[in-house]
Amino acid sequence: MNEMYAEWLVKRKSPAYTMLLKIVMGILCVIAFFLSISPVFGIFGVIILFAAGAATYVVFRNSEVEYEYLFVTNTLSIDRIYGKSKRKKAWEGSMEEIQIVAPTGSTEARDHETGTMKVLDFSSRIPDAKTYTLISQSGSERIKIIFEPNDKLLRCMKMTAPRKVVTQL
Repeated sequence: MNEMYAEWLVKRKSPAYTMLLKIVMGILCVIAFFLSISPVFGIFGVIILFAAGAATYVVFRNSEVEYEYLFVTNTLSIDRIYGKSKRKKAWEGSMEEIQIVAPTGSTEARDHETGTMKVLDFSSRIPDAKTYTLISQSGSERIKIIFEPNDKLLRCMKMTAPRKVVTQL
């Protein structure tokens, strides 16, 4: 049995507002703590403290995002990992559904794009990163996926479907 396997993990660059949001949530937790120990607010202050703590937990956990690309035999799956602990499947498709994989901005990728397709960005969002565009069609739905595969992942995809994978500009 000739099974192909490749995986790659890419950490998404956090947006600039994330640090500001974390600081605001920390300040909100401190204020909520002082409200909870104040006799004026009583049990209402404790409720505010728990709500602020839960909101801060969600913000801190979901601000760190990584993408895992996994290619097994004929299927590419992309998972979104939040806070290095919570995993959620973002997209999955077979090489039969994939029309082309080409460097972003190349003529091969632009030839397959349409104005009505859904765009999913699973890249690190670092300006100089080498991204690839994957065009997939499942039924009548066309999807454009931007991702950052490594050489092994591209080789496995190219060995599976050589005409669909363009690796040079």
